[in-house]
Amino acid sequence: MISVVIPLYNEEEVLTETHARLSAVMRSVGEAYELIFVNDGSRDKTPEIAAGLCEKDPHARLISFSRNFGHQIAITAGMDYAVGDAVILIDADLQDPPELIPEMIKKWKEGYHVVYGKRIKRNGETAFKKFTAKLYYRFLRRMTDVNIPTDTGDFRLMDRKVCEAMKKLGERNRYVRGLVSWVGFRQYGLEYIREERFAGKTKYPLKKMLRLAMDGITSFSNKPLKLATYMGFFLSGLSFIYLLVVLSQKLFGYPTAWGWASLLAVQLFFNGVMLIMLGIIGTYIGRIYEESKGRPLYIVREEIGFSKKDEN
Repeated sequence: MISVVIPLYNEEEVLTETHARLSAVMRSVGEAYELIFVNDGSRDKTPEIAAGLCEKDPHARLISFSRNFGHQIAITAGMDYAVGDAVILIDADLQDPPELIPEMIKKWKEGYHVVYGKRIKRNGETAFKKFTAKLYYRFLRRMTDVNIPTDTGDFRLMDRKVCEAMKKLGERNRYVRGLVSWVGFRQYGLEYIREERFAGKTKYPLKKMLRLAMDGITSFSNKPLKLATYMGFFLSGLSFIYLLVVLSQKLFGYPTAWGWASLLAVQLFFNGVMLIMLGIIGTYIGRIYEESKGRPLYIVREEIGFSKKDEN
């Protein structure tokens, strides 16, 4: 069986088309399959539409959260509920083409445990988003010791062995694509062109993108903390050199009072750097605090379709 996990958040405009295209693709594969929709606290008619699809389609299942827990948590929940020998993650906006799934399955049957989509072109996105995304992926790769492929999202196929390994990772601030790279196994990148959204608005505005980027960096690297240490030594060295300069001026009779403006500028610079370093340290401490609570990753309000037999 093949399980397809589709996280949903306010996708009423595209959900019916997504279901139709996914169903057509999965029927063409000739394997038993299930479509697991994960409603992540949608505020529109997405839950009702998804429930209706489950009533009509015995392959469809629905998990509804009690509130919005986030895209990465929705993916995790779908993986927890999936029973397939392979699990495919795909967003509902149809930017990642479902028609690539048969090729992913083919590579999986050749022996790859993970087959991830690698974007070679991103249609319908602003030049700013393309540039920042490209910069971020390369920055992340330099910052971490884990080989996280560049220009990839969560669109991928994972073998059951990979899913079982992922279930053992209970961290709350999840960066799924990084975790998949961390667990290892044999992986393959399948290149494709990412299309525009079929309908609706993006669910990843700049604020959420920045948060996801921060999760990726802090989950797999402690280099920002090392940077704080290096910056501290560097600034201490500069301060010591400046002290020597001031003492030399005093000894050789040069004036040492250069004015309040320059003194204030130096103080503001050093104070700003210290606040940045404290912010970095605080981010890591905050993550430790979140992990220590031990709360569940998500709370399910409703399940539909999971009593149906998998052979359908």
